[in-house]
Amino acid sequence: KTLILTESKLDWLRLSLVKGLGAPSFIKLLQAFHSPRAILQADAAELAGIVKPRAVKALQAGPDTDKFNQTLQWLALQGNGFVTLECPEYPRLLLQLADPPPVSYVKGRLDLLQAPAIAMVGSRHPTPQGAQNAEQFAKALSCAGVSIVSGLALGIDAAAHIGGLQGHGSTIAVVGTGLDRVYPARHHDLAHQIAAQGLILSEFPLGMPPLAENFPRRNRIVSGLSLGCLVVEAALQSGSLITARLAAEQGREVFAIPGSIHSAVSKGCHALIKQGAILVESAQDILEELPLGAVPVGLSPVSAIGSPPSEHSEEA
Repeated sequence: KTLILTESKLDWLRLSLVKGLGAPSFIKLLQAFHSPRAILQADAAELAGIVKPRAVKALQAGPDTDKFNQTLQWLALQGNGFVTLECPEYPRLLLQLADPPPVSYVKGRLDLLQAPAIAMVGSRHPTPQGAQNAEQFAKALSCAGVSIVSGLALGIDAAAHIGGLQGHGSTIAVVGTGLDRVYPARHHDLAHQIAAQGLILSEFPLGMPPLAENFPRRNRIVSGLSLGCLVVEAALQSGSLITARLAAEQGREVFAIPGSIHSAVSKGCHALIKQGAILVESAQDILEELPLGAVPVGLSPVSAIGSPPSEHSEEA
C-alpha cells in the first residue's frame, strides 16, 4: 500500500519534528489553533499565550530540515508510515490518554491498531517457566484474535512477541527509539519478523537513541493500546509494575500470573494481586474478563482530545 503524503499530513510531520516540542505542548497548540498548518503559521505573540517561551522559540525556528528530509526518504520505503491524530487509523483507545502521541511512526500492519489487544510485560531476566508462560499465553490469546502488545525488551517482552506471532492476532512492538534502529540489537531478527507479520510503533523520530527517559513514555502507549495488561513475572522494583500502574490509571484491567513465594520475580505479581489485579492461570481467564466489544469506534480523533494537560506535565 502506497503512503499518500498530503500537505496536511506533511504539516503534522513538520510540527512533530520541531526540536523539543513534546506531546503535551503539541496537544495544547492543537486545541488552540485546530491544525498543524495554523500552528506553524502563528506568530510569537499568538503562541506565547499557549505554551512556554522555549516552545515558542522552538516553533519560530521551525522543524529540523535534515530530519524532515531523512524521514521522507524512510517513508518512501515499503511498509513504513506514520499516523496522526486526524488519521482514521489512529487507535481510538489512545485518545483516552492525557497526552496521546500526536504522531506515531509505524512499520507493518496498520490494521492491528484497530484490533482488540492486551499488553504483556515482565522481567528482562525471567525464569525458564516464566518465558514459557509468556509465549504460551501470548499464542493462545493471539489465536483467539487478540493482538499482543509489548515493548521488544529482553525476556518476557520477547517471549510475548514470539507467541503473538504464532496466532492471527499477531503482535505490536512499541519501542523507545526511532524506527530506523533496533534496541536491543540482539532482537534484530525478531524486529524484522514483527515488521513483516505484525506492527512496530514509535512516537520518537528517526535517529532517537535508547534514552532512559523514553521508556516510561513508551510504557504508557503499551498499556494505552490495550484493553488490559498481563504481568507474567516481575520483581518488586520492576519497570513492569510501572506499566501495570499506568494500565490501572487508564482504566484497563490488570492481570498477574502467580508464582513461587520463594521467587524474586514473582513478588511483583503477588503485590499486584494483593492490590486487586486478577490472578490468572490460563489465557481463558483473561478472555473471560476482557471487554472485547469495548474498542471505541466512530470518534473524530482530533475533536476527541480532552482538556489541555496541566502545566506540570509541560515538556517544552
